[in-house]
Amino acid sequence: MIRKKDFWKDSTPYLCAFFIPIIVMIAVFIQRGIFPFGEMSFLRTDLYHQYAPFFQEMKKKLTEGGSFFYSWDIGMGTNFMALFAYYLASPLNWLLYLCPRDYIIEFITYFIVIKIGLSSLSMTYYLIQHNGKRDFGAAFFGIFYGLSGYMAAYSWNIMWLDCILLFPLVILGLERLIHQDKCFLYCITLGLCILSNYYISIMICIFLVIYFLVQLLLASCHGVQYLKKIGEFALYSLLAGGLAAIVLLPEIYALQTTASSSISFPQTIVSYFSIFDMIARHLVDVDVHIGLDHWPNIYCGVAILFLIPLYILNRRVNFYEKFLYCFLLLFFYLSFSNNVLNFIWHGLHFPNSLPARQSFIYIFLILSMAWQGYDGIRSRSIKQIIGCMWFAIVFTILAEKLITEEFFSWHVYYVSILFLALYGGIAYLYRKEQLTNRLAAALILSLVTVESFLNTTTTSVTTTSRTAYVQDDAATRSMLASIEEEEPEFYRVEKTKIRTKNDGAWLDYPSISIFSSTANANLTDFFKVFGLESSTNAYGSIGSTFLSNMIFGVKYNISSQELEETDARELYAEQDGVYIYKNNYTLPLGFLVQEDFNEVWSTDGATPFENLNSFAEVSAGVLDLYTLINTDFIDASTYSVTVNKDGYTYLYVNRFGPNEVEVTDSAGNTTSYDNLNRGYILDMGYRKSGDVLTIKNTDEEGADKTLTVSAYQMNEDKLKRIYDALSRTPMTVDNYNDTHIDAHVTTEHDGILLTTIPYDTGWTVTVDGEVVTPEKFGDAFIALPLTTGSHTLTFSYLPDGITEGTILTFSSLAILIALYLITLFWNRHKKHHAQKEFDSTNSEELFLPDDAEEDAVDRHHVEEVLREKRTGELPSSEELMSGHPLTESEFSTSIQEQLGKLFAENTKTTQLLNSNISDDTITVSSNLNTPASESLDHTTVIPDSKKHTTL
Repeated sequence: MIRKKDFWKDSTPYLCAFFIPIIVMIAVFIQRGIFPFGEMSFLRTDLYHQYAPFFQEMKKKLTEGGSFFYSWDIGMGTNFMALFAYYLASPLNWLLYLCPRDYIIEFITYFIVIKIGLSSLSMTYYLIQHNGKRDFGAAFFGIFYGLSGYMAAYSWNIMWLDCILLFPLVILGLERLIHQDKCFLYCITLGLCILSNYYISIMICIFLVIYFLVQLLLASCHGVQYLKKIGEFALYSLLAGGLAAIVLLPEIYALQTTASSSISFPQTIVSYFSIFDMIARHLVDVDVHIGLDHWPNIYCGVAILFLIPLYILNRRVNFYEKFLYCFLLLFFYLSFSNNVLNFIWHGLHFPNSLPARQSFIYIFLILSMAWQGYDGIRSRSIKQIIGCMWFAIVFTILAEKLITEEFFSWHVYYVSILFLALYGGIAYLYRKEQLTNRLAAALILSLVTVESFLNTTTTSVTTTSRTAYVQDDAATRSMLASIEEEEPEFYRVEKTKIRTKNDGAWLDYPSISIFSSTANANLTDFFKVFGLESSTNAYGSIGSTFLSNMIFGVKYNISSQELEETDARELYAEQDGVYIYKNNYTLPLGFLVQEDFNEVWSTDGATPFENLNSFAEVSAGVLDLYTLINTDFIDASTYSVTVNKDGYTYLYVNRFGPNEVEVTDSAGNTTSYDNLNRGYILDMGYRKSGDVLTIKNTDEEGADKTLTVSAYQMNEDKLKRIYDALSRTPMTVDNYNDTHIDAHVTTEHDGILLTTIPYDTGWTVTVDGEVVTPEKFGDAFIALPLTTGSHTLTFSYLPDGITEGTILTFSSLAILIALYLITLFWNRHKKHHAQKEFDSTNSEELFLPDDAEEDAVDRHHVEEVLREKRTGELPSSEELMSGHPLTESEFSTSIQEQLGKLFAENTKTTQLLNSNISDDTITVSSNLNTPASESLDHTTVIPDSKKHTTL
């Protein structure tokens, strides 16, 4: 039984590593007033725009039983399996089921905190296992891993954090595969990484290949053993990928349809910055970078500058290992700075902001090296400690002189020097034995906590108002619920002013907008044709018109202000300042047009209005829905438009011109518009005749670009005629769910049924019970040629790759279980065989040479206890001490010597010695050719009351 004292002693570094980062983060949250300590939230960038809405959609599917294959709430309909694989695949996310809907933000926020604590814990566990010694100091390095500059910059990116916390375990598993022939930890943890986030796993896999080669060079392998290790590495790496195939394959298929599917390899080689500037980013409080300038966020404690020189001077680490690890550091510096390597690390793409996403691997590597610089610091000379401390301080002083980057505020250098001096002072006093182990550990832990808190609170955790994020939710959901009860058919909803492009997922309504890396590139192009906002990985309702809403089936608009009511639009409901308007001219999910529609419709107009007019003419025979209004050119940066009659008025600014403009009306009201390079229409609302609109270029970066403005008005009567023509032959939806639609249509002539179901090869379509191959409408939506008469239609969705992925996952799991059982059986067979040999060994075979008479009593006692146990376990110190005449101190030294001789002279005995004598230990390798630090599982630990333990 494990004594409570021993348990807490063994657990102390792990408890500190887990809880201190959590305490630091909560302290920062209290300081920031993050809910429940205030009304703010930890929502920023993609966490604000993507992750919170996607978590809400996943919560809805878990509680309401929706399909994980498809969602109508995002982007007109999207492959939710691909989105799940990209953003939501962490196994921990299934706990969403237990979370109330109103606290999704807090679920995400505090799971981020927990994952930071787990990252610190896993790093600490790795260091202790890797080095084969229980050392409280491992917690210091674990804390800096969990609260590194990488975490300061990207901790909000919750979808990456599983890979960060699993990474030390993956490396530990790889080391065990190479040095101990233990493969299952590596396979399982790597499989979990790939399952949780395939993107970060790309970087992990690149490093694993490099690190495998390094460890293979350091391993004591020869000839065939190298081939065996390579085979095991390849086999278990492939099995890890196979375990994740159930989400990986659908994701790979889906990404082929995105704008990021193409690869454009760099044609020139560019260096971004110097090694000196990169190393300087280890200083305290250097601002994190998440923009486009490629700076890596590599802070992990300023003591790195002091400990890496100590690592290089550490004679207990062989030169070859130091050379290889330092080479890895240089390779990372080159990877951060070189555009080609940067491109390769990021999956053959340049990151769109959030640079150097692989830098957590560098942090892991340099912390592992720093740990060995710290280890055994009492054995270092005073000159080494003082010299390394001054090296770090001089580097910091030089950095202040040489670095001009804006990230480096003046206080960075002084705070860093202060912490370096404090760390160096503690090391000096500890080396002089003027500090006890516990006092030195307590002082360093305090410094580590203060430093990590200071760096986190000054460089991380930006906030936004939680109240503002959720203020309209209750009213909007209430009105949407009433719509859902009244509307039997398929419809869509959009906001006139969106908070995010994923509001549909957040508020549970079928939306046309999306912001996701899985966004369909063809839909992005189609939205641009219609004058709606679109970019590489997003498209949405900004720029929508009555005609685009009609075609897309947007029956309801949510607005935070009152809108003009006409025949085309009327107020449906209002609650707490939220208005819902009903569009009276809205088409169903499918409608019939002429057979030659795709050949005749023109999509290459100079403005979106020309494309919309062409659609109206070809589909409904209506000309000039939108008419051009004269614009007055005032100067290169200013235009003026005078409205010549009452009606809905629109502007279009050439997307190759300035990116920002201001529009001022006759009443002096000014509205700003940005991101005009996304090609969207500016909706001026309902304007009276004589109103004057002034458009001015406000883009400072594009001040020299020529402003080109077009103005149009819509004819409501013609809009009604278009609706009447296209709604004459509707596709009626009988019933539908996430992945299935039953519908029928009756046609008076042959034609093309245009649907607004996004084209995806995962859809299986039947017409009158026969499977058909659908055509495309605008290269983006499903279209079906139909003959005259009545037809029944079904649409069924199954993501591409899900069947193959499921088979591959379960096959890989079966193979892994089979390999585990075979390994277990083989190990038991070997152990049983060794036990039989040991049992048959007579007592004379265990005795050592007769000339060691002074050791005979101790050696005989060890042999006697071993024979009595016969369990394959090493006896405890109490068992060895029982009945022995020596004092504990004398006995410990004597037993250490005798066991060492027994290991060397009797290999049959050593096969049974695989466990620890006690917890106050030193390590003796049971394999004399393998250092204990390489292989904890093959080490025996014995008490040594005289040995100094490091921190």
